[in-house]
Amino acid sequence: MPVIARFYGILIKMYFREHGVPHFHAVYAEFNGVFDLNTLEMIEGDLPPRAQRLVRDWAERYKGELQRMWETQDFMKLPGLE
Repeated sequence: MPVIARFYGILIKMYFREHGVPHFHAVYAEFNGVFDLNTLEMIEGDLPPRAQRLVRDWAERYKGELQRMWETQDFMKLPGLE
């Protein structure tokens, strides 16, 4: 699973052959979260609340790029939060 972005110890990944609702994965230490691309809400996982907020802030900035990646399955590295 390619790493799309890294910031504050959080890795953002996307499987390109997955089914279901469009989503991406966030990994922070031993915690994981799956985020819906449409709502940016965590739909599965145990990511701490602060990490969830950082992931949502990041995803709001790059929502269009994330949706394009899901649709085309073309990998692209994205910047993290500054």
